[in-house]
Amino acid sequence: MEEVFQTYLTFSLDKENFALDVEHVEKILEYQPVTEVPKAPEYMLGVFNLRGEVIPLVDTRIKFGMEKSIITSSTCVLVITINNEGETIKLGAMVDNVKEVIKYNTAEIKNLPSVGKQNKTEFLNGVLKVNDQFVLLLNADKIFSVDEIIELRAENFDLEA
Repeated sequence: MEEVFQTYLTFSLDKENFALDVEHVEKILEYQPVTEVPKAPEYMLGVFNLRGEVIPLVDTRIKFGMEKSIITSSTCVLVITINNEGETIKLGAMVDNVKEVIKYNTAEIKNLPSVGKQNKTEFLNGVLKVNDQFVLLLNADKIFSVDEIIELRAENFDLEA
């Protein structure tokens, strides 16, 4: 059987470690102030300008049911691309800090146990053990529901008003 390797960018939220496939990560930026959007969901901090593109910024901690992020010198914004029904959408995901890029054999990825009828693991691809710590592998395309994607689309922001 042929070995298949995938490359991930690891980051932390509070004491938890996560990883995203590097194919979804376009840029890593320092935190930057945003323009707030009225009536936006709680996890959406606002929008920022990236080379003329309006990018929504999401507080990933709130999205994952954690305490609101506290901005520090290590706070970063991952500009990620997600695919939703054939459409590519860019968004900024605020994280506590970026750790490293890791390359792992896909055979080393463990499935998450299913707990109860409905759990929130649909946006997780599995878990890896890295240096005696577990790293949750995120499925970037499934982090947001279709309704949330509609709310995040840049065309929905009337920034002229």
